[in-house]
Amino acid sequence: MFRGSEVRRQRAEGRSVRRRWVTSAFCLLTSAFLVAGCRQKMSWQPKYDPLEPSDFFADGMSARPRVAGTVARGELIADPFLETGKIGAAVGDGFPFPVTPAVLDRGQERFNIYCSECHGRLGDGNGMIPSRGFRRPPSYHSEILRNAKTGHFFDVMTNGFGAMPPYAPQVPVNDRWAIVAYIRALQLSQNATVNDVPPDQRSKLGEVTR
Repeated sequence: MFRGSEVRRQRAEGRSVRRRWVTSAFCLLTSAFLVAGCRQKMSWQPKYDPLEPSDFFADGMSARPRVAGTVARGELIADPFLETGKIGAAVGDGFPFPVTPAVLDRGQERFNIYCSECHGRLGDGNGMIPSRGFRRPPSYHSEILRNAKTGHFFDVMTNGFGAMPPYAPQVPVNDRWAIVAYIRALQLSQNATVNDVPPDQRSKLGEVTR
């Protein structure tokens, strides 16, 4: 008698536990479906398309002007000559930092990567791209470019000129100046005279040419 009652009680408890598990599982599945159905995808986010009008702003434009006094990243000019190659409105000359052998090495490396395809390794305009029918750039060894200020070369690299696109997005400021320094070295190498050789090195030059 006692044993039969115990068995019935255990069976009843087992059925109760199963019902609780089924109920819990049903609730979890229902919640998961509800959450999935209510989830907002990024493609559905409220936003304006470019040039789309807006009825929220008084001027009807969704594109907003900058807050007065703000400067976009990369547009703060702390040293005008370094970052523009100009002094005031005029093209400057010289360099914003000392030209060392390391700067020239860097300039040669960057020149060979970004410039030699059109300008050639010697800066004479006989690069690979002009040899295939594209416009030939002027030689750096022409009189007008030998007499051009360093700021001119920097400005052309920064903003482009004629068929040449701007290289500011690809080449950082200091690397552009390093390239200018190497251009000056190329110009000197192709137009140098004995008088440009230091006196203590001229005897060695004579041994080489002998």
